Amino acid sequence: MRTRSPKVDRSEPLPLTSTSGSSVPAMTTALVTGANRGLGRHFAAELVARGATVYAGARRPEAIDVPGVRPIALDITDPDAVAAAAALAGDVDLLVNNAGISTGAQLLGDLEGVRAELDVNFWGTLAMVRAFAPVLAANGGGTVVNIASALSWFAAPGAGAYAVSKAANWNMSNALRLELAEQGTQVTSVHLGLADTDMVRALQGPKTDPAVVVRRTLDAVEAGDLEVVVDEWSATVKASLAEDPRTFYARYLAA
Repeated sequence: MRTRSPKVDRSEPLPLTSTSGSSVPAMTTALVTGANRGLGRHFAAELVARGATVYAGARRPEAIDVPGVRPIALDITDPDAVAAAAALAGDVDLLVNNAGISTGAQLLGDLEGVRAELDVNFWGTLAMVRAFAPVLAANGGGTVVNIASALSWFAAPGAGAYAVSKAANWNMSNALRLELAEQGTQVTSVHLGLADTDMVRALQGPKTDPAVVVRRTLDAVEAGDLEVVVDEWSATVKASLAEDPRTFYARYLAA
């Protein structure tokens, strides 16, 4: 049985809050996940420097050493912990979903590793948005920032599960942007290659200073941008997606 595609009214632009440029998203009170190290630690520090109140979430809050933040225990794969964070941080207008993992799991290997990456990079991130959507609505709409990756757009050897999880994260942002538009919530997806953090210390290749990643992201949020492509390599990857897959992968896997 053939089903009809839903009719789309193309006479009006999609109701995406950032396209008008009429308002600057508030960043007065933020919650950052995975704030004990790497990009999360830099996000927390930069937001404090910009004058925001910051809830810094981590599985081990005692490991958070950023001056001026409010550490909270938060495992984004634990529904009770997520609910408790939303109840505690009822004044948040910026949610930075930074927490993520990379196990090196392959799709045809150990499924536990695959599930672990999806649990954090997709399901845990979605759980945070679902819990904080009413909070953001109550505080004027606010902004969700989801840290994705250039690997949202292609797969690389040794990163099969990670690429799948970040592709899901990216399209989750696209879908949430539509679903949250009515309440005035901006959803910004961030894509980059390697940031110079402990997560990728053993990997070779150009790495972006995490402080640069954070500044570019927060500046983009203030500008109302829906997507942040942090580095030139990621921009080149995105621009190449229309190529035949053989051509695309021959070039990028040889690089």
